[in-house]
Amino acid sequence: MRASDLLKTTPAGLYCAAGDFHIDPLRPVKRALITHGHSDHARAGHEHVLATRETLAIMAARCGADFAGSTQPATYGERIGIDGLTVSFHPAGHVLGSAQIRLEAKGLRVVISGDYKRARDPTCTPFELVPCDVFISEATFGLPVFRHPDAAHEIARLIDSCRLFPERAHLVGAYSLGKAQRIMALLREAGWHKPIYIHGTMEKLTRLYEREGIDLGEIVRVTGPERPRLGGEIIICPPSALQELWSRRFPEPVPAFASGWMRVRARARQRGVELPLVISDHADWDELCETILATGCSELWVTHGEEDALVHWATSQGFAARPLRLIGYGEEEVEPSEPAHPSDQADAAFI
Repeated sequence: MRASDLLKTTPAGLYCAAGDFHIDPLRPVKRALITHGHSDHARAGHEHVLATRETLAIMAARCGADFAGSTQPATYGERIGIDGLTVSFHPAGHVLGSAQIRLEAKGLRVVISGDYKRARDPTCTPFELVPCDVFISEATFGLPVFRHPDAAHEIARLIDSCRLFPERAHLVGAYSLGKAQRIMALLREAGWHKPIYIHGTMEKLTRLYEREGIDLGEIVRVTGPERPRLGGEIIICPPSALQELWSRRFPEPVPAFASGWMRVRARARQRGVELPLVISDHADWDELCETILATGCSELWVTHGEEDALVHWATSQGFAARPLRLIGYGEEEVEPSEPAHPSDQADAAFI
């Protein structure tokens, strides 16, 4: 059997005809296998969803308890039979509950990576290398320029800035699922024992992480009246909030943004970021290349991101490689911001 006999691309996403299921489908389908809870991979409306227990909990928190007709939790490493295929979920190290999906059929082993990272993250199960014949890899940071520094170093820069400017509030733009909680945990490891303040849209998922046993210390939702008094504090918010009225009532705010894209200085300037923090929840160029080699695969398919560059590298290494050209998966999920506080509305009227 060839991988092309097992999987094909469709308008709804990657489809396995033998098992009659899609992986991370872009529109409602009969049966969906979901790698993780980010909104560009986990959508509501499917008849049946198979995913890790944590991913199902995240989908319920984001989309409502009735996000699918029925659900089935998968445990890491559990072998599940689907119409003659064997399916298993393995840690991807991306966010809580994230998984790579392995398909086995007639001696062929295919691994779909989903989004993954190899760097340490205290808030989720570490990445597991899964040997395979065909590896389907993301390529979000699939260019040699993207080499992520140690996240602990970036956290130290944030803390140093707080100490240097104790009169200024430090607003850290971070995505509400995974990135925000990782920053909280890394701050605690670095010795930041003060309360960490969060934007209202981050509370639901942060509390979910805490219920899953992730110790994040004292986390406080920001209220309107206290914002002017938060000099020297760290406030984590959606990246979009850095540009909104919500951010203006903090004392001399320092706009920071935690993302692998902050390696590109032009992106930081475009966003008006004063303190770029290169902290990514995706594999960088070296990790992508090392992972592909370590799987022992002979064939590589590349999904969203810098597909052509990674395919070119893989071909030069002797792999049979091709891009999938899947459309609909974002660089990062887009997070909504909470409604403006009444005091912000008054500011807007005055301006």
